[in-house]
Amino acid sequence: MNISFDKLQNADLVVDTIYEGGSVSGKGSEVLSKLLPGCSNSGGFRKVMRKDGSGLPAYVVLYTSMAELAWPDYLDEETGIFRYYGDNRNPGRNLLDTPRKGNQLLEFVYDCLNSKDGSIKDIPPFFVFKKTGRGWDVQFLGLAAPGNPKLSPDKDLVAFWRTMDESRFQNYEAYFTILDTMLPIDRRWLESLIYDHDNNLQYAPSVWRQFISKGRNGIIPLIAKKLPKVPDKYTQLQSDNDGMIALEMIRNHYKDNAYGFERCAQDIVEKMDDHFQDFNLTRPWRDGGRDALGYYSIGSGSKANFPLKIDCAIEAKCYSKNNSVGVREMSRLISRIRYRQFGIMVTTSYVHKQAYEEVIEDQHPILIISASDIARILRQNSIMSSDVEEWLTALDDEDRMTRRIKSYYDALTHQNE
Repeated sequence: MNISFDKLQNADLVVDTIYEGGSVSGKGSEVLSKLLPGCSNSGGFRKVMRKDGSGLPAYVVLYTSMAELAWPDYLDEETGIFRYYGDNRNPGRNLLDTPRKGNQLLEFVYDCLNSKDGSIKDIPPFFVFKKTGRGWDVQFLGLAAPGNPKLSPDKDLVAFWRTMDESRFQNYEAYFTILDTMLPIDRRWLESLIYDHDNNLQYAPSVWRQFISKGRNGIIPLIAKKLPKVPDKYTQLQSDNDGMIALEMIRNHYKDNAYGFERCAQDIVEKMDDHFQDFNLTRPWRDGGRDALGYYSIGSGSKANFPLKIDCAIEAKCYSKNNSVGVREMSRLISRIRYRQFGIMVTTSYVHKQAYEEVIEDQHPILIISASDIARILRQNSIMSSDVEEWLTALDDEDRMTRRIKSYYDALTHQNE
């Protein structure tokens, strides 16, 4: 659904609706300052204050492109978890010394969330919007509350170090949950948050009232399960420009060393989820393939009981974007996981429709990581195209060292026999 620019001032907020910008040049066509009472017309972190003299925020707008290379904000539609980076994004300032005081507000909000003194009522609602890439148009992603019941309090807001231009500085990584607002968000709530805050809950969505009442355990996420369908070639390959460059650099790096990509694929899987552990590369098969064998560890993190370790196998294909993984390659992986629990196909290209259909229809335990996934995993680990060559060279050096050590011990074992 689209809302035209001339109707913004009377529009309610509906998840995934696109609110259209104007046709004049400059900020006269900006959307959020027309759509939301009291909202400014610039910045990714827009705070609107109450008019009751409390000095507290009425509500906050988080405005993101989801495409900033160094600060990859991200929404997981299947869990409702939204990751957002604070506003100290360049060297030269400390963590809390930012013009819009966004990091100060994040610190305040998560302190309220995790306190036991009733200050949760001081937490403002967060409204998340995304640039569409078309003029001033924006898309409403939803009403967000800080934290998530599946995240521990020490992971809600994390300060981490980043290096830019050889200078170190800190920023916040914050986790929110998009709430399951089944009905449009009433404009009267926005007005009351500013001008009549003590009575705002009468207009608030029920999910926000529950959050204010029960805290993180009252969070009801908006969950959108993905339907099991075969993604097309474009979907498996698509990425932004930097991701495309990074993928092409990987392809070129391994074009004369097909076996080398297996170590890269292993590292990609481990970067995707650190519960993947202890992978070892096998010797090449007669058909030219080579596996990496390891396991996925599931546990509570305590020392009282052993984690469950599920065996898995990786098969890696460093292909050009026009060379797909077909039925033959997929069948090879399927046959090799017969006595293991699941397999992972990692490719710098895409999986052909026929091979993908076989995986889905026969319910083979195969995780597919295609080009678009690789680009996203690199982004989440702050590896941009400018970092790819250094990353791959380090993997090559590590792989050579591992093989030398293994050859030495193999030779020593043979000598002792």
